[in-house]
Amino acid sequence: MTGTVLEGVGLTLIAGLMAGNCMLPMKFARRWKWENVWLVFSIVSLLLLPWALGFALVHRLLELYRMVSVGLMYAPLLFGAGWGVAQILFGISVRRLGMSVGYAIIVGLGAVFGTLVPLFVGQSRFISRTSLVEILAGVVVMVMGIVLTAQGGQLREHGGGGARTVEHLHQQGYLAAVLLAVLCGVMAPMLNYGFAFGQGLALMAVQLGNSTTRAGYAVWPIVLLGGLVPNVAYSVYLIQKNKSWAAFGEGGPDAMWATLMGMLWVGAMSLYGVAAVYLGPLGTSIGWGLLQIFMIMTATMSGVLTGEWKSASRKAVMLMSAGMAGLIGATVLLSAGSH
Repeated sequence: MTGTVLEGVGLTLIAGLMAGNCMLPMKFARRWKWENVWLVFSIVSLLLLPWALGFALVHRLLELYRMVSVGLMYAPLLFGAGWGVAQILFGISVRRLGMSVGYAIIVGLGAVFGTLVPLFVGQSRFISRTSLVEILAGVVVMVMGIVLTAQGGQLREHGGGGARTVEHLHQQGYLAAVLLAVLCGVMAPMLNYGFAFGQGLALMAVQLGNSTTRAGYAVWPIVLLGGLVPNVAYSVYLIQKNKSWAAFGEGGPDAMWATLMGMLWVGAMSLYGVAAVYLGPLGTSIGWGLLQIFMIMTATMSGVLTGEWKSASRKAVMLMSAGMAGLIGATVLLSAGSH
């Protein structure tokens, strides 16, 4: 494994730490409802910061957008919109299935599709036989790790009462809830598709004198602009429905927490974009898988450090530990596949 690849893995690890904790500030919001926080978070993370970084780091950004054909922007914009819809479906799915089951389905499918689709669609010419075996093995181990971690979380949350939960879900339309989670899992990696298939913009940015590590900042404003519309629309719908506009005048500190969420999330995506360059031609495939792994590990370890696992059963802890070990193994395999 080369030094450049190690740098890419390190940057992805930092991105995973940031993304895995980006929702944490929401716990400190006292007066705002979820939709108030999410509206500000969406505007900061999907509009203000991506464009601010684009203008700050990409030389001749507006000239670049004027030069490229509209067709070159369609894919990142539409994939961004699809990911925005998946963001909404994620919240609904988790509410209906529970965090552990919904998370396993959505993150598991998102990790698989987000890793393999760019690999086979846009990067197949760069894959050696050895790399392909290592990446596919890494994906299998990653899914096993996600499932085991989710099962441990299920036991921790319900204290062994999973059967009652499943019976309740059957009464509420379990199959429909699972299908919705599957749809969300299929659409969730569209964020990565937008970045991977928007590399034409990055190449044009390089031709205008930008470095390869900065060129990715020309892609994010377009991808995230697509995701802005569904997220803002859903937030405004809930604010209207719940009559929570007045909360904006009451929670000054809550605006700070929502802004911090946006900064952590955009910081994570920005570092992932740079890491994808260091990881080589397969960077947007391998990098996505590594990002999902580090996000899950971060979220799980944050739960351990904050005492969420103190009263968990021995079986739940063993499943979680086995899942974490699997995710570490998947990290090694995916990293090795980048050569």
